[in-house]
Amino acid sequence: MWKPTNQPGTPGRPAEPERPTMSTPTAPAASETAAAPRPVTTTTSDQATIGKSLVIKGEVTGSESLYIDGRVEGSINLSGNRVTVGRNGVVAANINAREIVVLGKVRGNLTASDRVDIRSDGSLTGDVVAARISIEDGAFFKGGIDIRKAGGKPEEVKGNSSVSAVPEAVAAARA
Repeated sequence: MWKPTNQPGTPGRPAEPERPTMSTPTAPAASETAAAPRPVTTTTSDQATIGKSLVIKGEVTGSESLYIDGRVEGSINLSGNRVTVGRNGVVAANINAREIVVLGKVRGNLTASDRVDIRSDGSLTGDVVAARISIEDGAFFKGGIDIRKAGGKPEEVKGNSSVSAVPEAVAAARA
């Protein structure tokens, strides 16, 4: 009797249907998770996070993706994974990863086996070596770009530049 009065808006339901409801979401949640949200959950569980208040000095290595919202100084080596520098992230390190996304500030060289994305709020001071690069309008980039095709020899586009909107640099990097 205490449970129905504790739950406003469901006075007609007795305590018995409530228990199956608690055990019922376990089974549908598993099947729903298998259908759509499971890949998102898997991605999240395979991604480590460095929070806003954390400061790491030294070498970061591992076998999972990393989201950095704090400060990292040193080197980051996650060769088969993704490194994302969040909007609050400040990184003074060389980064080696499969994919690198810059939303915050990075000072160091980036080496990516797949791609580097510098988003509109991102700032990168350093050289980039990657198969693909994307620099959004409004992003800051100062450094050199070395495009390396998978299995091919490097194709170099070098030049130091301070950029705030760089469609020309992206076109030159792809040429």
